[in-house]
Amino acid sequence: MNGMRGPSRRARLGAAGLALALVLVFSGAALAQEEASHVPVVRIKDIARLESVRDNQLTGLGLVVGLAGTGDGRGSQANVQMVANMLERFGLTVSPEDLRLRNVAAVMVTATLPAFARPGDQIDVTVSSFGDARSLQGGYLLQTPLLAANGEVYAVAQGPVSIGGFNVRRGGSSVQQNHTAVGMIAGGAVVERAVPVELSDGETLRWVLREADFTTAHRVAEAINERFGDQLARAVDQSLVEVRIPDALRSNPIPFIAMVEELTIRPDAVAQVVINERTGTVVLGHDVRIATVAVAHGALTVRIQPAVEVYQPLPFSGGETVVARTPQIFAEEGKGQLMVLQSGASVAELVNALNAVGATPRDIIAILQAIKAAGALYGELVVM
Repeated sequence: MNGMRGPSRRARLGAAGLALALVLVFSGAALAQEEASHVPVVRIKDIARLESVRDNQLTGLGLVVGLAGTGDGRGSQANVQMVANMLERFGLTVSPEDLRLRNVAAVMVTATLPAFARPGDQIDVTVSSFGDARSLQGGYLLQTPLLAANGEVYAVAQGPVSIGGFNVRRGGSSVQQNHTAVGMIAGGAVVERAVPVELSDGETLRWVLREADFTTAHRVAEAINERFGDQLARAVDQSLVEVRIPDALRSNPIPFIAMVEELTIRPDAVAQVVINERTGTVVLGHDVRIATVAVAHGALTVRIQPAVEVYQPLPFSGGETVVARTPQIFAEEGKGQLMVLQSGASVAELVNALNAVGATPRDIIAILQAIKAAGALYGELVVM
């Protein structure tokens, strides 16, 4: 009987300590998983683009005709000179001094030519008056060549202008809806020339992140290398990832590009708070944190301070005393209600506390600016 003794006290304590350690590890993993859940998993194609695939801007100078007396006045001579030049091309010689045009407006026509646009494709154009025309309502844009920065014509625009509003004047009174000096023509330009695009140099492809970040660039390279089992990708800097094309796909890189763009990662970004005082808008990043600080704004008082809690291990467990600091947020307005939030000192909880006591968005913006000035806001404050 003496040879069948149970586990010793040291063994039981060791097992208890191991179980406690496992609980702590799993708890830490759960917290990390909860923190990571704030960031969605996205495809590479949603956060990056091929460096050689880009849009091109086009612009042109044109005339909008058919206006009901709302065109350029005598103070603007651009439309008069343009009409005289147009009539001369049609074989009519008219002096610009003899022209009085209120139904014509000189406009700038702009468009964006997307990559891989082919001749015959239609793109949208924006028409903007640069004279003193009151409205482009009911106008028609005459044929206007659209030029790129190299001075060559890549599209031609023409069609009825849609302004999405109106401007009516009668008897000294006026009614206006939307901005009537700018309009658009959906599909109003026809592409005449394609822009050549070289996807790669035959050996490598270069992806550019839409939001530059070293961590995101590293994760993109890691995802590509893990998928293809080779060190094909490397992060050149915080916005560029260079990828070597596998030898078997160099003659046709399209399937390789498609596979890379479908890979998913969790992007990272700098913690930011974006505020717009004109509209009272506050946009918060989940990674923004606030240090211990006290703020008084008018009758509103905000205090953020850590609460110290001491956790003692069980007797004879072999554990150590743990001191934890739990941030607490207090918001008080005058002698009114007092709110206590037991949570991490994040901007989100702070804003929730301020909203609960009736703080306006402008109050919140002023408080966030003061906290940033005090060096207690760990994140970037962007003021629009």
